[in-house]
Amino acid sequence: MQKFMRDRRAILSLAAGATLLAAGPMRQAAATGLQRLTEHPEAKALPEGLSFTDAEGRATGFEAFRGKALVVNFWATWCPPCVAEMPALDRLHAQVAREGIEVLALSNDRGGRAQVEPFYQRTNLRHMGIWLDPRGATGRALGVRVLPTTIIIDRRGLEVARLMGEAEWDQPPVVAAIRRLTRTPAAPETART
Repeated sequence: MQKFMRDRRAILSLAAGATLLAAGPMRQAAATGLQRLTEHPEAKALPEGLSFTDAEGRATGFEAFRGKALVVNFWATWCPPCVAEMPALDRLHAQVAREGIEVLALSNDRGGRAQVEPFYQRTNLRHMGIWLDPRGATGRALGVRVLPTTIIIDRRGLEVARLMGEAEWDQPPVVAAIRRLTRTPAAPETART
């Protein structure tokens, strides 16, 4: 009887392991947050006139990053999932900045730089700049309803994807998705005469 039970446990253990291996990509997507990434079938133009400020209080907009791809994260220091993902966003920025991909973390904190800068220092965020949307106007114009929300903007300045909720932004499958989504699409071939 003991041998039967031991053999049965071994078989069940092998079956469970095979199930986990088969579910690997799905489990990996769930663990990284990638399953919440919504890719748009057609890229969407951004509303005109959007602006936010840098740490010095200077107004800027997405047009200042023309030709670069953007990972735009709407967050706040009072939002636990936002706080949890900020180190991964900082590491993502360190990985992709040389490729012309900028991570813009737009804070919705009403306290502005005075509230955000100490958070950056406390959490050792060194790669991303401080960007502020304290009234949430840019977020509202882009349809952001929950924090965190991240919008992926390609090099043409068009929204190509969106993720509501937190993600492991520095994990290989997520980084690969960002690189794929933000590359410049090939121009359509024209017929030669």
